Amino acid sequence: MLEARYLRRDPGGGACETAEELFERVARAVARAELLLGSARRAARREAEYHDLLTTLDFLPNSPTLLNAGTSLGQLSACFVLPVADNMESIFGALTDMAIVQRTGGGTGFAFSHLRPAGDPIASSGGKASGPVSFMGIFDCATEHIRQGGRRRGANMGILRADHPDILEFIQAKRDGGLRNFNLSVSVTDGFMRAARAGGPCELIHPGTGRTVRTMPAGELFDTIVTAAWATGDPGMLFLDRINRDNPTPSLGAIEATNPCGEIPLLGHEACTLGSINLAHMLTEGAAPALDTLKLARTTHLAVRFLDDVVEVNRSPTPEIARMSRGNRKIGLGVMGFAEMLVRLGIPYQSDEAVRTAESLMACLREAADGASEELACERGCFPNWATSVFAASGRRIRNATRTAIAPTGTIGILAGTSAGIEPLFALAYRRRHTLGGEPLREVNPLVADVARARGIDPQRLLAGIMESGSLAGVPECPADLRRLLATALEIGPEGHLRIQASFQRQVDNAVSKTVNLPEDTGVEAVAEVYRRAWELGLKGITVYRYGSRPGQVLELGADEEAFHYDHAARCDPMECRI
Repeated sequence: MLEARYLRRDPGGGACETAEELFERVARAVARAELLLGSARRAARREAEYHDLLTTLDFLPNSPTLLNAGTSLGQLSACFVLPVADNMESIFGALTDMAIVQRTGGGTGFAFSHLRPAGDPIASSGGKASGPVSFMGIFDCATEHIRQGGRRRGANMGILRADHPDILEFIQAKRDGGLRNFNLSVSVTDGFMRAARAGGPCELIHPGTGRTVRTMPAGELFDTIVTAAWATGDPGMLFLDRINRDNPTPSLGAIEATNPCGEIPLLGHEACTLGSINLAHMLTEGAAPALDTLKLARTTHLAVRFLDDVVEVNRSPTPEIARMSRGNRKIGLGVMGFAEMLVRLGIPYQSDEAVRTAESLMACLREAADGASEELACERGCFPNWATSVFAASGRRIRNATRTAIAPTGTIGILAGTSAGIEPLFALAYRRRHTLGGEPLREVNPLVADVARARGIDPQRLLAGIMESGSLAGVPECPADLRRLLATALEIGPEGHLRIQASFQRQVDNAVSKTVNLPEDTGVEAVAEVYRRAWELGLKGITVYRYGSRPGQVLELGADEEAFHYDHAARCDPMECRI
């Protein structure tokens, strides 16, 4: 994975750096901010600290930083939102900007809600509008061709408001296999969710004129969303009112869209740089490990400084993105390895103790991240848009408009040798489709052997059943408490997924990327209940995936040969996410 995705290439396509040289390159390039804002002595000290942070795999930044730091591209952010207004100049300007962003490894989100509906008259030409979904097809085609030229697969988030006249076409857009390079989400208000629950109406409103085109039952529209999600995994839902209650700069506009995986709500032309702390490395040593809160806080402090330095040295793809990104200096520090950490602590993922652990550790990280950003504000100044932000009213001086997020950490989780983001273990053995082609990778989770040996169980007794089904469910000789500790994503009920996501969201100022993975025999009503509960629990967005509902899914249960020792959940980074 490291060689295929991250190491620099020579003109012939071969790797021309080692892993050690990669980390040296990244640490040196990011620490250059310390030279620009401080001194050569400080830059040398921070470079050494950043190098240790990366080489220990205690923390890794998002993929574009690993790919591009210290290179001629120099574009280090993963998450972008590009505005799309209802005119050709804006539409194709966004298309051009998307190509530039994706060429440098970023993922792009778009709200297409301002585009007039299909069939609407165009006064200037006498023709008729083709509608948002038609234009999304152009963006999708462009992404497909950009993907063919690079090591990272492009990805988009396409969003349409529930009250747009073309919402039904949008909901069904992936039923026939179209828009392969898009994740889809319907953005809904609290009013819509209440109306869907109470049997009220939903007015479909022309985005240009503001007039009601027609009215339909909100519950009927909600059921259509749910049925499509049951069938294909799309669309997800974004809860707009919840997102904008945390908008740190409302004077600059309302947030309408997110990055492709949903963890970063952004204004138009904004970007955000991500990084994740490896929770499997945040445990005390010994026979009875516990969360090492001191190490977590120290790592968080350094990681926040690293990410703020990334913002400083980053070369934004366009002047508009540079202005917005420097103006708000948003970062998103999160975690990976949560499932591995729970297993090593002996805590089942679907338990009250796991929920308490999630919230307490994220509270510790949030407090340390906020403190680090406040210290940076004293040293370097607040983010430029601070005077018109929500922080100014209270006099709270802070360097970064946002500090925390939970990203899916698909490939960086593999590099760190730990579980992805806050997902449960997807399976204990599976085949992973290679996203750039080639034979599937057969993988088994090494935690099985570690935990079995700790309990005096020969791992070989468990392997045959695991290799067949991907879990311990079909291994009758396995103790029940071990099966519960090593429960996989499809064995955890929807409420278990949602409670963990909600516990993290309560301590995160951006959002949380997580998929509620469901067994193949899950009914439509169960999906509907997930969407309703996600809103009730105060989540900012929700995604479900029913196993087997999409051909060519990244992970397949079971394995039939010796595997690599990595684990990885169904929700991946912009190269793999729900594609």
